[in-house]
Amino acid sequence: MSGLDPIELQIFTGALRAACEEMGLALIRSARSANIKERRDASTALFDADGQMVMQAEHIPVHLGAMPAAVAAVLGEQHEDGVSWILNDPFAGGTHLPDITVITPVFAETWPGRLLGFAASRAHHADVGARVAGSMPADSRSLEEEGIVISPRPLTERTLKELAEQMRQPAERRADLRAQLAANRAGALRLAALAGRLGADGLREATDAVLDYSERRTRACLAALADGVRSAEDVLEATEGDLVLRLRSVLDGEELLLDFAGSAPQHDGNLNCPLAVTRSACLFAMRALTDPDILPSAGAYRPIEVRAPAGSVLNARPGAAVAAGNVETSSRVADLVLSAFGRAQGQGTMNNLTLGGDAFTYYETVGGGQGACEDADGPSAVHVAMSNTLNTPIEALEREFPLRVCGYALRRGSGGAGRHRGGDGVVRELEALAEMTFSLIGERRRHGPRGASGGAAGAPGRDLLDGRPLPGKITGTLHAGQRLRVETPGGGGFGDVRT
Repeated sequence: MSGLDPIELQIFTGALRAACEEMGLALIRSARSANIKERRDASTALFDADGQMVMQAEHIPVHLGAMPAAVAAVLGEQHEDGVSWILNDPFAGGTHLPDITVITPVFAETWPGRLLGFAASRAHHADVGARVAGSMPADSRSLEEEGIVISPRPLTERTLKELAEQMRQPAERRADLRAQLAANRAGALRLAALAGRLGADGLREATDAVLDYSERRTRACLAALADGVRSAEDVLEATEGDLVLRLRSVLDGEELLLDFAGSAPQHDGNLNCPLAVTRSACLFAMRALTDPDILPSAGAYRPIEVRAPAGSVLNARPGAAVAAGNVETSSRVADLVLSAFGRAQGQGTMNNLTLGGDAFTYYETVGGGQGACEDADGPSAVHVAMSNTLNTPIEALEREFPLRVCGYALRRGSGGAGRHRGGDGVVRELEALAEMTFSLIGERRRHGPRGASGGAAGAPGRDLLDGRPLPGKITGTLHAGQRLRVETPGGGGFGDVRT
């Protein structure tokens, strides 16, 4: 047992939470790109000296569940005070290439050379040098097509400059990376200050207590659920046809196995994801199914095992294209887990839109309908599951980019019917004021989100260019005056409306 009493444990976890939130604020307020400063597409966390995540800010689920793999990728390196690390390689700790992670080792001032842990931040950068502005091509077939691959390396001034020069708007890229360094510095200062109060050994004892406490609470929640085998099946909407995903969930007391054997093999396009992303989606879903107030740490995930066959779309081999896997496949994995436990599905997509050219790059995800619950309607116009970003305010978007927002409203009636209705999706229509490229990567265009317990499915999404339907995944050109309209899916309903 830990030497911390319950009150001391709560005070300590509050300090860790505050440090992570401060890191997030430093990053958001220091960044230059709209994607980080407006949409807040970034995440921050603290780790112990063994690379275990001890606390995270409540930011982007797909970032945070996968970030431990990034710290693990540099854990065995020789660390020096003041030398941070950078990476985005999906097969060496990353997720997809626009998500760049910066990791800063934290040393104790009183005990020179004593590693206390790591401060880490991950942010979706508006461009990482792909052939398509915004670095989210809808038709990529290899990782090289999606941008600059950054294997784990020290983040020196020279490295920062060299990497930024290979991307569009290098000044903006440098500014955003420096914002990540500033965020990590804030976290490192707070972790070192805690060590100053508790001592290095006392800090380690306290972080171990956090991990053990999170584990105990997760195990208690799992034990309260009915044991047994649960299954679910769903599809990804690849251009060439549907890709089947399968889940077999085995709950035995306080232990849970999530096994994706039988899922589609690795995709020739970019719907693949590394195992870290699949695991991240599973952990998010289980947190939603148990108790969202459980401390978000590595301890909470100890009772959960995730398996996916190597070479499958959920555990792709190095070199595979993954741009859509991080954003769309992760959403479907979360859907599978929630469906297996009888929950109605939310929109199941991030409705990714990238726009730009040599002069600017812009990326956004668009909210939609959440699935209904057994005791409430689903909320409308929210970012669902693996996304937790804001929208870009119309004023900021129109001031910074050659775009006009022609419509932004609820897609009324798109939520599935039921005793409780699914939430409604969103209609967002943009007019190009100059020529630019665009990429759309969306799901739930052929199959609407399913309801549960007799509830109806939500309406599928659709995309239109000047009123003409578009495929759910497409890269093309917008000419000045053309309008792109995104209508996002509604959530599934819950319960037979007749009961």
